[in-house]
Amino acid sequence: MQSDSKKIKNGKHATTIYDVAQFAGVSAMTVSRVVNNSGRVSDKTRKKISDAILELNYIPNMAARAARTGVQKIGVLFNNPKSSNLGGFLMGAFSAASKLGCELVIEPLSGHEEPLNALRALIDKGVGGVILPPPICDMLEAHQLARKHSVIALSFASGNPKLHSPAVLIDDYSAASAMTHYLLELGHKDIAFVKGDEDHSPANSRLEGFMVAMSEAGLEVNNKLVFEGDFSYKSGLDAAHKLLEPGPSDIRPTAIFAANDEMATAIVAVAHGLNIKIPEEISIVGFDDSPAATAIWPQLTTIYEPLEEMAFEAVQILDKLLREGDSISPGYNHYVAQFKLIERASSAHCLVK
Repeated sequence: MQSDSKKIKNGKHATTIYDVAQFAGVSAMTVSRVVNNSGRVSDKTRKKISDAILELNYIPNMAARAARTGVQKIGVLFNNPKSSNLGGFLMGAFSAASKLGCELVIEPLSGHEEPLNALRALIDKGVGGVILPPPICDMLEAHQLARKHSVIALSFASGNPKLHSPAVLIDDYSAASAMTHYLLELGHKDIAFVKGDEDHSPANSRLEGFMVAMSEAGLEVNNKLVFEGDFSYKSGLDAAHKLLEPGPSDIRPTAIFAANDEMATAIVAVAHGLNIKIPEEISIVGFDDSPAATAIWPQLTTIYEPLEEMAFEAVQILDKLLREGDSISPGYNHYVAQFKLIERASSAHCLVK
């Protein structure tokens, strides 16, 4: 039996239901009954088939079955379950799934020690396509793992989407550049920037957009005004205390651009605690236009990222590829959504001479 296992494992093709049937000495139909938990199979035969599946590391092709029945299974990975952006994303994804008649399988990355394990969990559940957020969407290993199992991986909100895979994104670089030019037009020159998680490609694109826009304006960015962040509220608090609390040699910025709204709202809270008037004494702007942007006072000037529309489009692209076949060429199915700069009360003309 072991020699037969080695022959099958050393073959050039992926293990099939017929390999399992041959290994267990039963028909493919009997294996199918066990895999689908349908029909009557004796406990002895069921155990033989289960042992063969484990020995050969057989993964049932649930995606192919879904294609035959017309119901596509699409996996969705997500990072932070507490994120204020998650609701809009899920609303768009579920809306598209309802319209198209496909099934969504949700898997949190936080439930796994390694991001690839979360992807494996979705593959084991039989998805035909999967939506990958940052940072896993930027991992070549994730795309290779998906392709190995004939699963289409879509990069969502990546700052550096793969040419060989579908993607849905905004132009983070141009959006950050637009926000920086907006602040410059208001007369701000000492502009601080709070970075996002450097493992997330959109964070790097936003930093680059800020730096290049400052350079285009003939301004040199002071390193003391660029702070580490990781997109969390806490990192926004840490950066705000360093930026706003008085020090003998500190440079007080007239505007702060945070790489997302969560950090920006934390900066607003610290400014209030220090009795710094917004926007009279300092302008504070963010990125994403999350629900938090309009839940604080003053409401936040920010970049609108249409997550609901983007999630809808991501599910629609995967459903179409699964139904019509995955024939991806460079740049194929890269959907770039339009961002908007939303001006609210947290920013104003610079009054510092």
